[in-house]
Amino acid sequence: MTLPPQEAATDPAASTGPAPGQRVAGPTVTPEAVDTTTVSAGPTAVSVVMPVRNESRHLEAAVRRVLDQDCPGPLEVIIAVGPSQDDTREIAERLATADERVRLVDNPTGRTPAGLNRAITASRHGIIVRVDGHGELGDGYIATAVETLARTGAANVGGIMDAQGRTPFEQAVAVAYTSRLGLGGSTFHLRTSPEGPADTVFLGSFRKSALEAVGGYDETLHRAQDWELNYRLRQAGELVWFTPAMRVTYRPRSTYRALARQFYDTGKWRREVVRRHPDTLNARYLAPPLAVLGVLVGLAAGGHGSYHKVGWMKLGWLAPIGYLVGVVVGAAALRRELPWQVRIRLPLVFVIMHMCWGLGFLAGLGDDRPAH
Repeated sequence: MTLPPQEAATDPAASTGPAPGQRVAGPTVTPEAVDTTTVSAGPTAVSVVMPVRNESRHLEAAVRRVLDQDCPGPLEVIIAVGPSQDDTREIAERLATADERVRLVDNPTGRTPAGLNRAITASRHGIIVRVDGHGELGDGYIATAVETLARTGAANVGGIMDAQGRTPFEQAVAVAYTSRLGLGGSTFHLRTSPEGPADTVFLGSFRKSALEAVGGYDETLHRAQDWELNYRLRQAGELVWFTPAMRVTYRPRSTYRALARQFYDTGKWRREVVRRHPDTLNARYLAPPLAVLGVLVGLAAGGHGSYHKVGWMKLGWLAPIGYLVGVVVGAAALRRELPWQVRIRLPLVFVIMHMCWGLGFLAGLGDDRPAH
């Protein structure tokens, strides 16, 4: 099976592709135009794929960290550029002009899985390393990925999502990401997680042949597509492997509103993954929606009891109060040296993560559900 067919790029200057070994005249090409007969036969040649949209704040740093890697073989970076409201495209074009290892492909939909598939289609090498526009690879990341793929025989390997913020709010979000109270202790969020087989990993470094065998990323999943891809790899008998030796610095959302939107959307799309693959449902995914239901039912019962003077219904207030107390105590009990400006923001960050993810999961996609 091959990756899903791609639509033609909208850039008229990109209607023809480079001959083997030729520098692209103008930095944007269509995936179909790339001559993939130049694929390296060596086991250490790497294609880095980056889907980007509205990433002007972090894109240059992310690409520089890739280009600075000590790679064991040939390296190329393929940036799939989506429609942006900032100067992401201009930055990407400048990077492609400055370094012949960087090439661009158009991603007209702007959706992450579509951009990934277009970049993979345009890639020339047998190892695919996914990088996001707001992530920065740790030292030795690609070399470790290549070594781990060879050592384990895995189809996909990945490491730690090392959330790091710059502002007090971003730092609070980063702490919540790496806390069991925040994201429930996912393996790739915790630095203490041991190496071994995993259900999923952050981003991922793949054998291209394994990606092609399962059809690449599902473009009908606007979020959670990485988890669903790893599920299909495992169903196909492939191994997904986690190693803490691989580390990516992740830049969290910078506002409360952006964080709320991120977690609400993630909850909706996780519900869609569960609908398609019911056997993936577990207690960790049910915790946020159950918390939302508990708080809402408690508020309704407590409010009704107080207004109508029904004594036993006033006990409903215990649910939201108990939840808030638990969040505040949990945030205060974190055994980390944190500035007060960060710690004071933690309870609200936790509440946004729990409630928005849970509301999104309960709401689901409804009539917006894509054809599958």
